[in-house]
Amino acid sequence: MKHEFNEAYRLKRVPPYIFAVVDQMNLEAQKRGVDTIDFSLGSPDLRPPQKVIDKLKEALDRDDVHSYPRFDGHIEREFRKEVSNWYERKFGVSLNPDKEVLPVIGSKEGLAHLAFGIINSEDVVIVPSPTYPAHFNGVIVSGGIVYYVPLLEENNFVLDFKKIDPGILKLAKAIIVNYPHNPTTAVVQRDFYEELVDFFKDKGIIVISDITYTELVYEDDFKPSSILQVNGAKDFCIEFYTLSKSYSMAGWRSGFAAGNQKLIEILKKTKGYIDFGIFKAIQLASIEALSNCDDYIEDLKNTYLERIQIFVEGLNRAGWRVEMPKSTYYVWAKIPMKFSALTSLEFAKLLIDETGVVCAPGSGFGEYGEGFVRFAMVQDKQKIKEAVIRITRFLSRED
Repeated sequence: MKHEFNEAYRLKRVPPYIFAVVDQMNLEAQKRGVDTIDFSLGSPDLRPPQKVIDKLKEALDRDDVHSYPRFDGHIEREFRKEVSNWYERKFGVSLNPDKEVLPVIGSKEGLAHLAFGIINSEDVVIVPSPTYPAHFNGVIVSGGIVYYVPLLEENNFVLDFKKIDPGILKLAKAIIVNYPHNPTTAVVQRDFYEELVDFFKDKGIIVISDITYTELVYEDDFKPSSILQVNGAKDFCIEFYTLSKSYSMAGWRSGFAAGNQKLIEILKKTKGYIDFGIFKAIQLASIEALSNCDDYIEDLKNTYLERIQIFVEGLNRAGWRVEMPKSTYYVWAKIPMKFSALTSLEFAKLLIDETGVVCAPGSGFGEYGEGFVRFAMVQDKQKIKEAVIRITRFLSRED
């Protein structure tokens, strides 16, 4: 009998992963001899802090880092305690490191495993759109139903949660919020979280907050906020953060969840069946990052801001009207009017074919991302300038 291998139905429900699609288009262009410049995936190109690299090297010589991580191990306790210290320093939030903090192998893993732990078949999760794909993919793979709420340009891409259909609110199990926002770069202040907590406190809905880019904001008067700063938030909220972006540690896979004790317990139980946690040497290096690398973040912001300014000013000179991002290291750009008949995927392919510049189609971030593309400023200044030259030539063509 011939064996047949078919993916599970839950995988068939998941939309194509946009970065895999773009990678394939990029590869095909390179095979044709196109010199591509890749701005699609938000993977930092900069080195992590040298102090963190040195700490990892030092940790590798320790005899106590090479065994399986354990929740009650002394290194693990040190990491959780430093996370609670970080929250106290950054946000004035007091956390119990043993009950309200849990390390995760990057926020993507944490979000997916939380969905596994709390979502039953056909549970409804409210997800703003556009958004980071992990926010909806984890729900879909877990058997849940995603209800998309549009983030509108005229509202500065800020979620208007008070306009969510009351019928959906009665059905929903959870809602996901993400500020500073990927991909639109929108930001919110503490009053947004205060209103959010007040609105959802009596609705029986879990609020999941993703603050991955909280350190990467370019507005002078902006003060980073956490939903856990709000009184009562710990009753039904959980928050995720990763060291991937602010410390350029994307490949290290280190992050954490914090918040409601029961949700932390559920996530811990789920992970216990699937993984052993973060390599202990990386946990030690992560402690160094969180406790001793604020100066690195300031330099990082300056680097990204300079790159963003070169790119945005160049596109505007070329006639492509693009707003300066408020945060992250992304440029969220509406497709130029002359190409507005194309889908975002079609435009991204055209841009690769004609210029070699690779971007992420907005549709990959959800249906309300259609009509936009995202550029990640993860190339050096010279490549960014070269990309601007190529796009300028492309836009100036008469055909």
